[in-house]
Amino acid sequence: MKKIFQISLFTALMVFAVSCDDFGDINLDPNNTTSVAPATLLTNSLGSISSVVGSATEVLYTQMMSETQYTDASRYVTVNFDFNGWYTGPLANLKHIIDLNTDEATRTDALQSGSNANQIAVARILRAYYFHVMTDRWGPLPYSQALQGRGNLEPGYDSQEAIYTDLIKELKEAVAQMDGGAGVKGDYLLGGKMAHWAKFANSVRAIAAMRMSKVAPATAQAEFAAAVASGVILEDSESVYYPYVADANNQNPWFARFITRTDYAISSTLVDYMKPLNDPRLSAYADPAPNFGDVRGMPYGIDAAGDIPNDDVSFPGNPAVRGQNAPIGVVTNAQMHFLLAEGAHRGWISGSAQAHYEAGIAASWRQWGVFDQAAFDAYITNPTVAWNAGKALELIGYQKWVALYLQGIEAWSEWRRTGYPTLSPAPDALSADGQIPRRLGYPTSERDLNADNYSTALQLLGGPDELNTRMWWDK
Repeated sequence: MKKIFQISLFTALMVFAVSCDDFGDINLDPNNTTSVAPATLLTNSLGSISSVVGSATEVLYTQMMSETQYTDASRYVTVNFDFNGWYTGPLANLKHIIDLNTDEATRTDALQSGSNANQIAVARILRAYYFHVMTDRWGPLPYSQALQGRGNLEPGYDSQEAIYTDLIKELKEAVAQMDGGAGVKGDYLLGGKMAHWAKFANSVRAIAAMRMSKVAPATAQAEFAAAVASGVILEDSESVYYPYVADANNQNPWFARFITRTDYAISSTLVDYMKPLNDPRLSAYADPAPNFGDVRGMPYGIDAAGDIPNDDVSFPGNPAVRGQNAPIGVVTNAQMHFLLAEGAHRGWISGSAQAHYEAGIAASWRQWGVFDQAAFDAYITNPTVAWNAGKALELIGYQKWVALYLQGIEAWSEWRRTGYPTLSPAPDALSADGQIPRRLGYPTSERDLNADNYSTALQLLGGPDELNTRMWWDK
């Protein structure tokens, strides 16, 4: 893996432990003011990125991994997923940072954590990142009326289109307001460097713009081109990884899942695509199955998974995937090159779509420490992989899926948008319609405690609160 920012033991202890897959950290009461420094609030807010990149749910939905014993998640049993922790945790912390750096009574004291403008900019960028992930999971959300504490205990919902419009505005304005003052403190993700935060913001903006390609193509093209022109992540050294450490307070979630259990194995869906191509990343993604000596995939979404011996399948690679301090990508160079390949193919930006496509593959190989020039040259000339403008979106879609290994939420969103890779639903699906989910259902607390606004949310969603109701951009 690429070298990433290291976390001191002191900082690691400040970061909350990795939370459950689909919940944010609950680390601040938004209804009471505190004297905590903005740097500490930022450190705690960054910890919730682990709940994004470490989520297992979407890794299962996109069939990167399969469950080996209890297969309910990969057979789509769970309908309702909680989002309340995001509001009471990282989003509340980020609002507090903005308030402390805006209020005349506190903004001078807040300078201990960096310039006011830069702290606000980072908080806005991170808030936009979280809301982008959330709306891509649930659809319409409490947004413009959210985070008011006791001022509004029943916030209304905004449409996903309105949320996307405002997120792009927030990302642009946040970058524009950065000044030449001190970088932010408490930032173990990007080292407090504002140039890195600007590229991260522009990259998230480009990702969001491409997500709108089917429903608002003119806006998508304009915002995508502008974001790319402003500077996005396109070098290995610029890739953003969540930096876990060899300590139980902030350890890799896949390491944690394997401390006492062996519930996940690499999926046969992914293995069956990679193995015939002699893709060297497979040796990093999974360990050999003991009974066979090579990587063997686990069938996906079957009821009788427990009948398959553990020694017949391959578990996530150790140490690259489930090492205690193995990082997970947040936004990577490989991911962005595939995005630019699609943009160039669409004519949204200048440059060679093929060049970006092949650069994305190369960057992914380097990310996983398997790059070899001769093997790479053979790989990109394989008929299954070789560039063909006539099926550009399919090629990009499959290679992006492989490169997004573990980045389940982004892979799931791109599968919904593009239809690639071609995935078959779980054979023994337990959901009402048996199809791969296209969203997460709202928490039952919204139905029970925010009923009027919940009803409005369903109108904005355009369908029932079910796993296969398509959201605004998913057409």
